[in-house]
Amino acid sequence: MSLIPLLTLAAAVAAVILLIVLLMRQSRAGTGELLPMLGDLRDDVREDTARGLERLERELRTELAETARGNRSESGQHMLRFQQQLSTQLTSIATVQQQQLAQMSEANERRLADVRTTLEQKLRDIEANNATKLEEMRRTVDEKLHATLEQRLGESFKLVSERLEQVHRGLGEMQMLAQGVGDLKRVLTNVKTRGTWGEVQLAMLLEQILTPDQYSKNVETVRNSGARVEFAIRLPGREVGGSPVWLPIDAKFPKEQYERLIDAQERGDVDGVNTASRELEVAVRREAQTIAEKYLAPPATTDFAILFLPTEGLYAEVLRRPGLTDMLQRDFRVTVAGPTTLTALLNSLQMGFRTLALEKRSSEVWEVLGAVKTEFGKFGEVLAKTRDTLVRAARNIEQAEVRTRQMERKLRTVEALPGEIAEQLLGTSGMTGAETTTDPATDSAPADESAGQQEDRLV
Repeated sequence: MSLIPLLTLAAAVAAVILLIVLLMRQSRAGTGELLPMLGDLRDDVREDTARGLERLERELRTELAETARGNRSESGQHMLRFQQQLSTQLTSIATVQQQQLAQMSEANERRLADVRTTLEQKLRDIEANNATKLEEMRRTVDEKLHATLEQRLGESFKLVSERLEQVHRGLGEMQMLAQGVGDLKRVLTNVKTRGTWGEVQLAMLLEQILTPDQYSKNVETVRNSGARVEFAIRLPGREVGGSPVWLPIDAKFPKEQYERLIDAQERGDVDGVNTASRELEVAVRREAQTIAEKYLAPPATTDFAILFLPTEGLYAEVLRRPGLTDMLQRDFRVTVAGPTTLTALLNSLQMGFRTLALEKRSSEVWEVLGAVKTEFGKFGEVLAKTRDTLVRAARNIEQAEVRTRQMERKLRTVEALPGEIAEQLLGTSGMTGAETTTDPATDSAPADESAGQQEDRLV
């Protein structure tokens, strides 16, 4: 920047200051003369200042442009030199880094080679160790698997053998069951065997509830008729020791009519059900009439008999027919019973038998009680005598205790002698310890003897 404008500006400022000073001095002389001069001076100063400022601005712009051009050229040179230096440094750094990388690569290759060698050796050792351990594990596993397999196979074969044996037994049971089913089928298809099946069930009920002397099999209830009822319950007669009164029980099983009724019910055939029900009613009525004609003969028998139906279903169908059971009891004096009903009837009869037995034995019980009463009176007399004897014995013991206390009081003034002197005086010095010791059994013998004599006297 040039110094000329600055000097011009400074001179103008100094002139203005001097002018102001002169004006202040001359202000005293007259204010009227100075005002025009000050106005002119102000205008001149303003014009000079404006021109100076314009010139100063132009010079400043010129100087700034030149300075900027110089700075740009200098900056460009500096940048060029910096780039050259930076390129040189980067080149040297790259060279050094390449050398270091080459050295590091060589060192890494050597180290990797060492590591590879070490790893290969370790892997070979691990492989050998693993092979050894795997061989040991394989042998151990083979041994355990062999033992376990033998044990499991043995258990499995044993289980299979047991199951086969069970299957064999089951097959045998199935064969027996099939044979039993065949026998049952033959029983149910043959009238005689059906009756036999009903008899077997009736016999089982009688055996479970009654004793063998309370019923009999194949009893001829009507004398000289040749007709024998399957079972008859022996009821006591009116006279003691007389002939019994028989209650006939016969088992019947109208299978064909019952099966036709069941089939019609399963099909929902109302007409078939009615027809089969009537056929069943006719069959039951015919069997009841047969029982009444063959087996009832009062007073040798009861005035009624029992028609046993071996199944509850058949018994329910007979009860379902309106008025059938009442008609059988009224016309033929036959009572229809199923397994449950017959069981209840037999239990009632059993209770009656027990009550009758108690009534028969009541006289014997009274005789035994009379004998006990007589003996009890004698026992009371013996107890009274024993009490008197015990009272006298207690009184004698009290008197002996009184005399003993009197003797002790008399002997208090007597001085006791030493044991040896007392033995010599009493003549017991030559006795042994066993002889001088009092035997409880010997001492108690008189008491026992006296007690025995007292008991003999009481008896």
